[in-house]
Amino acid sequence: MRTGAKRSSLRSGVRQRFFACAFLVGSMALIVLLRGINVGGHRALRPALLAKKLGAFDVVNIGATGTFVVRKPGSRAVLRAALRSRLPPTAQFVLCEGRDLLRLADVIPFDKPPGKAGTTPFVSFLARRARTRPVLPLTIPPGRDWFVRVTTLTDRLAVGEYRRHMKTIGYLGQLDTQLGTLVTTRSWKTVSAIVHVLKDERGT
Repeated sequence: MRTGAKRSSLRSGVRQRFFACAFLVGSMALIVLLRGINVGGHRALRPALLAKKLGAFDVVNIGATGTFVVRKPGSRAVLRAALRSRLPPTAQFVLCEGRDLLRLADVIPFDKPPGKAGTTPFVSFLARRARTRPVLPLTIPPGRDWFVRVTTLTDRLAVGEYRRHMKTIGYLGQLDTQLGTLVTTRSWKTVSAIVHVLKDERGT
């Protein structure tokens, strides 16, 4: 084969690999987590029904907490528009790359929650990278009498535990301020279910 032909073939191969990678990145699953909606009771948003309405995106509903795995997300702008057109005006949502959670799941076994008495493990999903990088563990309120404690923080995920108390939900709400972005939290069980769907979608 001539040198020019070899170079052309090489460039063609590089282009094919580039477009193949671009397709894979664009087709990777997204996690959608709703916040500020009523998912139970009369006139509540029904997550399973919303998943059906978003069928073009191949959406899997996870429980009744407003959590979805979008297996064919396509354009983020189109997906966001589709969500906003089907959600109440006051509803908020966070998008998370499925691969980010899978990377974390390689380190933290979400199918085996920690067995600490009196505390509940959780994962919080950040709308954007935290504006500040707090010293870990981050405790709310500070000190030994904390109700919420974050022990692991990646760009878009925070892992921690909270004490079971009536005050806890208020302290969880302070994560927005502490991390400088919109945050929504899910239980260990819900996160484990998300991971299972992602792994099935990935074929592992």
